[in-house]
Amino acid sequence: MPDTELFSDRMLSLGLARVSEAAAIAAAKLIGSGDEKAADQAAVDAMRRQLNMLDIKGVVVIGEGERDEAPMLYIGEEVGTGNGPGVDIALDPLEGTTLTAKDMPNALAVIAMGPRGSMLHAPDVYMDKLAIGPGYPEGLVSIDMTPTERIETLARHRGCNPSDIMVCVLERPRHQEMIAEIRATGARIRLITDGDVAGVIHTAESNKTGIHMYMGSGGAPEGVLAAAAMKCMGGQIQGRLLFRNDDERGRARKAGITDLDRIYTRDDMVTRDVIFAATGVTNGSLVSGARRDGDYLETETILMRSKTGSVRRLFYRQNNI
Repeated sequence: MPDTELFSDRMLSLGLARVSEAAAIAAAKLIGSGDEKAADQAAVDAMRRQLNMLDIKGVVVIGEGERDEAPMLYIGEEVGTGNGPGVDIALDPLEGTTLTAKDMPNALAVIAMGPRGSMLHAPDVYMDKLAIGPGYPEGLVSIDMTPTERIETLARHRGCNPSDIMVCVLERPRHQEMIAEIRATGARIRLITDGDVAGVIHTAESNKTGIHMYMGSGGAPEGVLAAAAMKCMGGQIQGRLLFRNDDERGRARKAGITDLDRIYTRDDMVTRDVIFAATGVTNGSLVSGARRDGDYLETETILMRSKTGSVRRLFYRQNNI
């Protein structure tokens, strides 16, 4: 029986939540320490240990980097017990190393899993991203549009003014011109310092977050993770790889990408049903951070399945050893 026929997202989802919980708990012990590398390493170690307890034949397709750059959870590493279905795994054991080290909001442990061959093998380069939540016509807005056109189109569809639109943008010098153009339309901006996976997810819960659109460039691997979450929540995301030099173009070709100008939709980046889990490390607008309560450590995890569109919030408590 092919591996893809054995993939049971329902059976694997709770195990995936345990994986993100383990990484978040490990990283949480270093919140505010100022040591980004130590926090990241703690999350990586814990996530790998927990992954290797799952009955899967897993391959990391989005991970900590190329094999010669990362000692574990590198791209291509095999994880799991070797029993069970073949799966693709996209992960970021600590999305927001700086956020954790400085005790700033929205650090997460993030992981997604789908059948083997279901996820884009995105190289570690930048990706231009555009996301909106569920309930809109497919392709309502596009990366080929200017920021002004995107905002005006979304506002017309919603029957509101551009000033009623809130856009989430990663605060970086490269986005200065885009930020100025967005504000010139009258739209408002929620700037985030790090963590664009959470930024994209916020568009899928605009009634809670107030964010209607995400735009700007960030890591391509995080784009695939965000696409997995949006597939579960029904939102839209588009991405186009950005290259600064021939070395980065070479990385894309090594990953099997031949059309370097292609615009990827959500379903191009994640082609089959997927499960997604994110556990809070520091407090944030998506989930609460890990919290000490006497002798216990508590975490909150958001767990999603694209097959059913289910979104669960799990609260976990363990002895604070």
